[in-house]
Amino acid sequence: MALISILNGPNLNLLGQREPEIYGHDTLDDAKRLCSGRAAAIGHEIFFAQSNAEHVLIDWIHEARVRSVAIVINPGAYSHTSIAIRDALAAFDGPIAEVHITNIHARESFRHHSHVSAVADMVICGCGIAGYGFAVEAVAAANR
Repeated sequence: MALISILNGPNLNLLGQREPEIYGHDTLDDAKRLCSGRAAAIGHEIFFAQSNAEHVLIDWIHEARVRSVAIVINPGAYSHTSIAIRDALAAFDGPIAEVHITNIHARESFRHHSHVSAVADMVICGCGIAGYGFAVEAVAAANR
């Protein structure tokens, strides 16, 4: 079974509690169950993790270079600020999906630009946690 790394950035540990009028009531555990089920259905496993620390996300991206066939990442606010995460992703050889629960292009102007999008093979936003499932299927298909 091939491994897909699913990485989540700052404040996503509060999903379902933080601003539910914007992010909904689904939790990160709900997203993990969705990803695990989708991955298993297509013969893959997942590494699913969340950190509020930029350097931890970068370390996981580096680890994915040797253990994962694809990365699904919701970098949260780091999408708009982190050149370091962008550069770490650029060193990954497999497909990368950037996921956002909300439509970042319909929100505050500072959220409209993502450094990660420049190195992602696909960007899925505005689909709630369903976007994670779409991303798992898409990176698995891109890896064939």
